[in-house]
Formats: sequence, structure tokens, C-alpha cells
Amino acid sequence: MTPIAVLPVAALLLRLGFGDIPFIDGQIALIMKHAGDAIFSNLDLLFGIGIAYGLAKNNDGAAALSGAIGVLIAKAVYAGIDKDVNMGVFVGIIIGVLAGTLYNRFYDIKLPEFLGFFGGKRFVPIITAISAIGVGILAGYFWHYAQAGIDAFSNAIIGLGEVGTFIYGTLNRLLIPLGLHHILNSVFWFQLGEYTHLKDGVEVVANGDLHRFFAGDKTAGVYMSGFYVVMMFGLPAMAYAIYLNTPKTYRKKAGAILAGVAFTSFLTGITEPLEFLFLFVAPLLFVLHALLTGLALALAQLLDIHAGFGFSAGFIDYVINYKLATHPLLLLPLGLLFALIYFITSYYTIKLFKLKIMDIELSEESTDTSQNDEASAFILALGGKENILSTDACITRLRMSVKNSLNLPDEAFTKLGAKGVIRPDKHTIQIVLGTKAESVAENIKHILS
Repeated sequence: MTPIAVLPVAALLLRLGFGDIPFIDGQIALIMKHAGDAIFSNLDLLFGIGIAYGLAKNNDGAAALSGAIGVLIAKAVYAGIDKDVNMGVFVGIIIGVLAGTLYNRFYDIKLPEFLGFFGGKRFVPIITAISAIGVGILAGYFWHYAQAGIDAFSNAIIGLGEVGTFIYGTLNRLLIPLGLHHILNSVFWFQLGEYTHLKDGVEVVANGDLHRFFAGDKTAGVYMSGFYVVMMFGLPAMAYAIYLNTPKTYRKKAGAILAGVAFTSFLTGITEPLEFLFLFVAPLLFVLHALLTGLALALAQLLDIHAGFGFSAGFIDYVINYKLATHPLLLLPLGLLFALIYFITSYYTIKLFKLKIMDIELSEESTDTSQNDEASAFILALGGKENILSTDACITRLRMSVKNSLNLPDEAFTKLGAKGVIRPDKHTIQIVLGTKAESVAENIKHILS
């Protein structure tokens, strides 16, 4: 999520660089365009840095440096072997995982005294560079097989037309609990298809729905457009349906929570705080949401709407990228239609199956604490300092490595405002907190250190 967080800035700069905005034209627009291009042209490098940084213990900068070095070396090696090989963001993902893993393995390595300067964290860029040569050699000789597989998969999805888009949209939501939707998105947004365009007099190839959209490809945006319908209209309407189905005893507090997460979805396109309110207590509602997301994407494609985004499908991206899109105005009536569909289907699904959502959420009062007190309360809920191995966060989730996650009661986290708790294995626990997750993680790290 670290490199993806940079994309809204890149999208804004690139949009300002089109020269059709008053007072931002000529040389100023050209500067903006080059600034935005600098980010979109180096997504593989950003992914290599961001993933290595994210996977490393305590998010150390040595891992980020190693990721950058690894990407540069791997690209140079495979391009030298076969100039037609283009790994796109996959080289960044592979090297990022490799650099982060190598950091965690070797950051405290001891070398003989005469090589002592190269021990510890300084050893990580060295071993990553050597490993990147291996990745580059393998890619140079074998990546065309993987590329052929990706192309076949892409062509199969494209060949299915709206049905393929429906499948993608549905899977995108269904994979959210596991976080695997990011892997799906890396194929569709950053790798799928190619668009050749002129940049500074040289032909350049843009890959992926997102990158092609900002490069000026009018056929791109197929796998992004429908998300505006869901995030700006559908989910806020579902939030209202949940509110009306909440017992009157809890409605005042439920309204405050639901209004906040619904507005976050509408404005920024960040949906996890709202989705995790009902994901675990009403999975049937989440499946309905996933199917409606697939339907929204398919209908947007059917209506020939091509509207991309730099970060997510919220109102901010809608306004920024309006002039780059094709038929963006159609998103408004389509959005209103889906708001009605989301509301009716959600309202009666909750009613018919007697789903309890906010009354469970609010039956226990959340603890009102200062930031340090809150972090201390989370440490206690996590089994104390002795049970915590490492602390991390990903926009809306507190990601903890612990000695044992199985004996930690969900109720303790619910009292602290958690929307959901996920246990991928015995030593890992993810606590869905909303956008405050990163600040809580930093406060926990501060206390533990």
C-alpha cells in the first residue's frame, strides 16, 4: 500500500499537466506532466521499495534501499539478455518480497572482523544485489513463458467481455478479507494490456488499466469505472439500510459511525472501514455486495464508461480525472440506480435473515482513551509485551505477529473499536480499525521500544 499511496499525487500532477486548466498551462503544465510521468514510469521501482520496506522488521530503510538496488539490477540484467522482456510491476513485487525477506534473515548477521564493516544491515543490499542478478537471468531466459500465460489469462478475461469484468469485480471484493485483492489488482491495473504512445519523441509502452488510462488510452478504465458506482453511491446506501435496521436504542451512535465510514467511502474510495462493519457478523450481506460490485463494473463497461483513478474510486478522483474519462457523466445516473438497488436489497436482506450488525457492534461501549492509553490497551489485549513479536499496519488494519493469537478474545478488540479480527495463522492477527490503524501501530511501537 505504500507505493499505491503515492499514486493520487501522480494522478493529480499528470492531470494538471494536460494544459487545459486556467493558469496552469505552457511551461507550468509541462513541469506538472513530467513530474507525474516520473512516478508512473517507475512503478516497478516504487513497488520494489515499498514492498521491501513493508515486509522488513520495523520498516527499516536498509530494506527499501535494497529493494531499489535489486529492481535496477534485475531490469538491467534481463533487458541485456532479451530486450523484448517486460516484467512491469512484477519485477518490483518479486524483488520487494526478496529484499524484505533477506533483510529479516540477515539484518543482524556477524561477519569476520576484517569484513565487519559489511555486516548487519549493510550486508542486506549486497546479498539482495547478488540475488537480483539471479532474478534477472531467470527473467531474461524464462519470463516470456510467464508473460505468455499472463497474456492468455488477460485475453480470456477480455474475450468474456462484460462477463469477465463481472467475475473480476466480484472476486475483487470477495478477496478483501484475505488482502489478496491487491494481487488481483496488480494484474488488471498494472499489467493487463498495452498501449504504445509517444513520450518526448520516443515510443513508450504503458501496461495495465490504470497506467494506460493516464497515458491517454481511451479504451482503458474498464476495470476501474464501475468502482465509482459502488464506492460513491452503493456502499453509502447500504450504510443507510444498516442504520434503519439498527434498534432505536443504538441508532444515535450507529448513525455517527455509519455516517463517518460512508462519507469516507464516498470521498476517498476507502471502503474497508465500512465493509468490515458487516463482513464477519453478516457475511451474506458481504456476498451480496461482491455480486453487486461485479454487476456495477459490467454495466459500466456495457455503457462504454472509461473512468480511471489514481488511488481509489472516490469523489476526489472523480473530479480530478473527469476530463480524462469517457462518458463520466453517466456514472451519476448509474450510481443513483445502484444506490437504490443497494439500499433495497440490503434493507430486505437484513430484515429477512434477521441480521444483527450495529446492535452487536454497539452493545459494548468502546473504551475512551488517549492515544498512549489506547496503544497500551491494545498491548494488553494482545497478551502483553511478552506475546508481541512485531507490529505493522496497512491503512485500515493493525497487523501483528504474536507468539500465540488463538487465545486472544475478539471481545477485547471490539471494546477498543475494532470492526473485525482476522487470524491467518497461529502467530498472526489482523485487527481492522479503520484509518487510525497506522497511528495505533506507531504508538504501540513507541511504547514497546
